[in-house]
Amino acid sequence: MIKEECGLFGVENQPDAARLTYFGLYAQQHRGQESAGIVTWDGARMYDHRAMGLVHNVFEENHLNNTLRGGTAIGHVRSIASASSARNVQPFMVRHLDKMIAVAHNGSLVNANSLRRRMEADGAIFQSDSDSEIFLHLMVRNMRSMDAEDAIIEACKAVRGAYSLLILVDGMVMAVRDPHGIRPLSLGRLNGSFVLASETCAFDLLEAEYIRSLGPGELLIIENGAIRSRALGQDAPTRQCIFELVYFARPDSTIFDENVYMCRKAMGRLLAEEAPADADFVMPFPDSGVYCAVGYAQASGLPYEHALIRNHYVGRTFIQPTQGMREFSVRVKHNPVREVINGKRIVIVDDSIVRGTTMRTRVQKLRELGAREVHCRISCPPVRHPCFYGVDFANPSELMAANHLLESICGMLELDSLHFLSREGLLKAVKKPDAYCLACFDGNYCVPPSA
Repeated sequence: MIKEECGLFGVENQPDAARLTYFGLYAQQHRGQESAGIVTWDGARMYDHRAMGLVHNVFEENHLNNTLRGGTAIGHVRSIASASSARNVQPFMVRHLDKMIAVAHNGSLVNANSLRRRMEADGAIFQSDSDSEIFLHLMVRNMRSMDAEDAIIEACKAVRGAYSLLILVDGMVMAVRDPHGIRPLSLGRLNGSFVLASETCAFDLLEAEYIRSLGPGELLIIENGAIRSRALGQDAPTRQCIFELVYFARPDSTIFDENVYMCRKAMGRLLAEEAPADADFVMPFPDSGVYCAVGYAQASGLPYEHALIRNHYVGRTFIQPTQGMREFSVRVKHNPVREVINGKRIVIVDDSIVRGTTMRTRVQKLRELGAREVHCRISCPPVRHPCFYGVDFANPSELMAANHLLESICGMLELDSLHFLSREGLLKAVKKPDAYCLACFDGNYCVPPSA
């Protein structure tokens, strides 16, 4: 099963829909660096352009001006851990009888394999390795006897796992969040029309107004400039992915109706309360550790320094396709400021330790540059369990905290002290502590994995 972290954007009834979608995806490039795609509708037919690569490399002026025609569009950016291939680039698009359908998906289905085997036994032919294509097959089967809206609701009854979806059926845009609301999806308004995105930073770039987050188990329909909402009709506790707030989302975004920047500062403040340190200064591991480090420094009274300067042209490390690329990325991603580090007692603040590769390399570098003491504070609990809902740490053998005692990890990373934010502390940083999935920390899965 493919594990991925993706970004979605959609717009209805805008004359420059393809260009708006391009910038909506560009703002969410952090959510997927492997591939990008856009599908548009001009009132009569659909057009698409999809390819491997970053948004600004995939799309050229000719695509936005000529190829991708029409005033309605959905788009997708994707990062994957396996099956890196052009055939898996979304949005997927098909023609069924007199309708054209496109689907873009963020998340991962835990019953994808069993559904695929059953469909293939019934004669279905899949064009990709992605579980996202399963939605298309289910929709098409259901549309033999019902309209598109009911077909989507029936399809959602068959799948299990995490999904935020944008679906384009001719000129109608539909957006869905799974009953647990694991992945984010938000609604906005732009020049009298509606827009959709995984994160509100896409709205900010386009100067669109944020309206609200879609609710868990909500089907939102946008057609002819109007919106209406339906429920999937599946009762389930809300279990939003807290790792979105810890790591994935941009700090200038609002997701799950939470401001990411303020959540991360609160995590840092709570870290300082749980684990103060006698040190000369606090420094982040940029960029995702910056805002927690600000909170830690403010709460502890220690000076805040940027002693590592990030090369912004290097991608995120733990979602690169191979371990070899991860290790290479760690070496080139940050450059230390030697004069700030030498002889100092340092508290480094970071968002997480997953495999440990990044942290080990950075601490070794600080030691080489003369750091007298290195203390580490992590703004979430230890990641001990695989994620089956769309985050690239599915192999327990790769998770450092799943295979070593915390005391051992401190020594393995050559640290003077190490503290992970407690589960209770993490939940104090959010507005609705009962609404989050913590399975990667505690192994309590809201949707148990299956074959």
